[in-house]
Amino acid sequence: MSTTPTTPTTSTTPGGGRTPRVLVVWCPDWPVAAVTSDDPVAVTEGGRILACSAGARAAGVRQGQRLKLAQRLCPELELRDRDPEAEARRFEPVVAAVEAFTPRVEVIRPGLCAIPVKGPGRYFGGEEALAALVGAAVTDALERPPVPDAVPGAVTVPGTETAHDPDSDPDPTPQPQPQPEAEAEPETAPRTTPHAQIGVADGLFAAVLAARAGVLVPAGRTAEFLAPYPVGTLGDEALAELLGRLGLPTVGDFAALPPEAVADRFGPAGTVAHRLARGLQPRPLMPRDEEPDLAVEQRFDPPEPLAEPLVFVARTLAEQLHQRLAGAGLTCRRVAVEVACADGRTASRLWRHEGRLSATALAERVRWQLQAWQGMGTFTGDRGDRGGQAGFTLLRLAPDGLSPDQGRQLALWGQAVADDRVERAVARVQAVLGHAGLRRIEPAGGRGPGEQQVRVPWGEPYEVAAPADAPWPGRLAERSADLWPAVVLREPAPVRVLDEEGRPVTVDGRAGVSARPALVVVRGREERVAGWTGPWPAVEYWWDQSLARRRARFQMVVDGGRALLLTVEGGAWYLEAGYD
Repeated sequence: MSTTPTTPTTSTTPGGGRTPRVLVVWCPDWPVAAVTSDDPVAVTEGGRILACSAGARAAGVRQGQRLKLAQRLCPELELRDRDPEAEARRFEPVVAAVEAFTPRVEVIRPGLCAIPVKGPGRYFGGEEALAALVGAAVTDALERPPVPDAVPGAVTVPGTETAHDPDSDPDPTPQPQPQPEAEAEPETAPRTTPHAQIGVADGLFAAVLAARAGVLVPAGRTAEFLAPYPVGTLGDEALAELLGRLGLPTVGDFAALPPEAVADRFGPAGTVAHRLARGLQPRPLMPRDEEPDLAVEQRFDPPEPLAEPLVFVARTLAEQLHQRLAGAGLTCRRVAVEVACADGRTASRLWRHEGRLSATALAERVRWQLQAWQGMGTFTGDRGDRGGQAGFTLLRLAPDGLSPDQGRQLALWGQAVADDRVERAVARVQAVLGHAGLRRIEPAGGRGPGEQQVRVPWGEPYEVAAPADAPWPGRLAERSADLWPAVVLREPAPVRVLDEEGRPVTVDGRAGVSARPALVVVRGREERVAGWTGPWPAVEYWWDQSLARRRARFQMVVDGGRALLLTVEGGAWYLEAGYD
C-alpha cells in the first residue's frame, strides 16, 4: 500500500471538469447475511435465486437460477425469502460506523453505501488512511476479524480484504475477466458471517466496481480501471448488445470512441454510458445559483412517543415532496430522512431516490430507518431519569442532489390508479406485514402458469423482464378462463406416473412417451388416469449449461373429473397446477 498521505480528492477530466472521488463500502451476500448465518443457504425473490452463501456457490448455485435447478445442484440448500426490513435494520450499524467519519453517507441500498472523499480524506491523512480507518470501523461493526486478501497486486484496505466473487451480490453488475496471474486462492472454509470491502475511484459508478474488486483506483486512472469490463457493466442491455455486434465488447473499446460520434449514433443514453466508460460523471455538472428549499416537515406537539404515527405522516410528507419537485420541474438523487427528539437528539440518513421511489415506497423506507434506529438504541440511553425515549418532535424529508426532471413516459392505457381509501388501507396493512407482505399480481412471460405471473409489492413499479406476448416455444395453450389452472403451486410437488404394469412412464429426448399413463401417485395416494394429452416439450437456455433445462408438460384427467398439470424433468414427475 502506498504511504503517500495526500491524494487528490477530485480528478480533472479532459473537458476541464472535475469528477469527485468516492469511497464505497460493499457487504457481499447482504440479503443472506441479514437473515441467517447458516450455510449453504440462498435468498429467493420472484422464484429465482437473489443471493447465496459461499457454500452454496461452491456447489454451483448462482444468482438468477431457478429454485429447482439450485436445489438439484445443492440438495442440502436452505431457501429463505428476502427480508428487506431485516437488510435495512442490520445494515444500520455499518452506516453508523461510516457516519463517524462524515455525515454525508449515502445509502445506495442495504449492503452498499458511499461517502465523498474530499473532506474526510484531507482530515484523516489521505484516501488510503481513510479507507483503512473506515474498513476497521466497519469490521468492528460487523463483529468480524479481517481475512487475507485475494487480489494480488491491488491496493487494498486493511481489515476488509476478501476474495471477490462476482456471484456474491444481488446487483447484477458483470465483472471483468480475471487475468491468469490474478487467480484467487480457494477458501479453506465457507464464509458464514458478514464482511465488507472498500473501494475508492472517480465517481460513484467506478467506486462501486472498485469496492467489488476491493481496490483503491488512483485519481485520474478510473478509465484505465474500467477498460477491461464488458460493456454490459454500463447497465444498458440494448446498448451492450449493439456494441457487441459492432465489435466493441469492452468498456475501454467504447470509451475510445469520440464523444461527438457517440452522441450522434447512440443519442442521450449512449452519451451517459460513454461518460461512465471514460470515468466521468454520468452527466456534466449543472451548477445552480441557489437551490430552492423543497424540504417538507411535520412537527409534533406534544412529542409523539411512538414511531408508528411517523410512518403515516411520512406518507403524506412524501406526497408533498413529490408535488413540490414536480412543480419545480426537478428530480432528486437522494432523500434525507431527519428525525428530532424532545431531549435534543437528532438523526438523519440519506436514501437513494433517483426519481423512482413512489410515495408509498419512500414512506416504507422511513419506517425501515426508524426501526433500525430504535433497534440500535439511537433514541434511548442514559439521558433523563428513566433513560427512556423522550418522544419525537420533528420528521423532515429533504431532497438532495437536485437536477432537471427529464420526464418519464407512462402508459396511456391499462395503468390503474388506486383511490385514496385503498392506498390508506394498503399503508396500514403494509405497516403490519412489511412492505413486501402485501403484493399484487402482474402478468409476465414464461411457459408454465407459475412463470406467467409475478408478485410485486404494492406501490412499487413493475418492469417487465420477459414480455408475455413474446414467442414462447413449448408454452401451454393460450390463456383463457376455461383452460387456465385454478390452483398453481408455488413449488411443484413430486409425484409418480405409472403405466398399466406399474412401471414409471418416461419421456425421451424426442418427446416420445414410453407407455400410456395409467396411474398418478400424489402423496402416496393412487389416482387412475381417465384421459391425458401432451407432451408439450420445452428446451430452455440450451446455449448456457448453467441455466439449460429440458422438460415436458402433460394435462391429465383422473377419476372424479379432476384435471392436473404435470411436468417431467430429468426423469422426475412434478405436479405443477390443478384445474377445476
